[in-house]
Amino acid sequence: MSINIVIRFEKFLVKKYLLWFMFCYLNSGIIQGEPIRLATTSSTDNSGLLQEIIPYFEQKTGNVVHVLSVGTGHALRLGQDGNVDVVLVHAPNAEMHWVEAGYGVNRRSVMVNDFVILGPENDPAGIRGEQNAVQTLQKIALGKHIFVSRGDDSGTHKKEMALWKKARMTPSVTWYRETGQGMGRVLQMADELNAYTISDRATWLVLRSKMSLKLLFEGDPELNNLYSIIAVNPSRYSGINYMGAMSLIAWLTSVDGQNKIRKFKLDGQSLFFPTAILD
Repeated sequence: MSINIVIRFEKFLVKKYLLWFMFCYLNSGIIQGEPIRLATTSSTDNSGLLQEIIPYFEQKTGNVVHVLSVGTGHALRLGQDGNVDVVLVHAPNAEMHWVEAGYGVNRRSVMVNDFVILGPENDPAGIRGEQNAVQTLQKIALGKHIFVSRGDDSGTHKKEMALWKKARMTPSVTWYRETGQGMGRVLQMADELNAYTISDRATWLVLRSKMSLKLLFEGDPELNNLYSIIAVNPSRYSGINYMGAMSLIAWLTSVDGQNKIRKFKLDGQSLFFPTAILD
């Protein structure tokens, strides 16, 4: 059997299971059980998205969702240890390796937004108007301008490190500040230090009115920020609420869930764009 046939068959099985869960959801309205433990990124929490859509899901299904807002790396480790039922994360390469290692199943695309590069209004590195993200980071590094990094193995940190690698630059201790902090704290520190940083757009839009940082670079496809949801493999751990995890996956990737994501806005601006209906 060719690898293409195997892949198509696996995709068929995933869609078959999701259709079954959606049938239960639409016809009974409820798939109840133990609380669903969701580990997710700080950006989905900071933006207010989860506070908007999770109560709606709970009301529709009767399920209760316990949300742990952490970086993507931490979320995947929680799943790897069997301490959560489902993860909503944004680091595609790490996600695929995690699934291939047998920790997760039924990975589905949910939504996308993008990363932006921020800095002081006077832009001492001169990155405003640059053509791509790699050149932007090169100018910051060559000029030894202060750059504040999350340094926490989050999806944002993974994206940043991938960009440094493409730029063939190694951040230096003289101008590079690793914080081990979430996005909100990093933005605050960058603002206080008149420094540069990279942020997911949603968190930036929520917090921008509280600081003087400016959006200096955006729009490079390299800065696309893809979010996926993955059930923790129930055959690997006892006590995983797989039914609950799959009911959440089914709803988030349904027309209903995707519309909720699409309609979530701040000051009339969309923060996330649904992708599951394109799968």
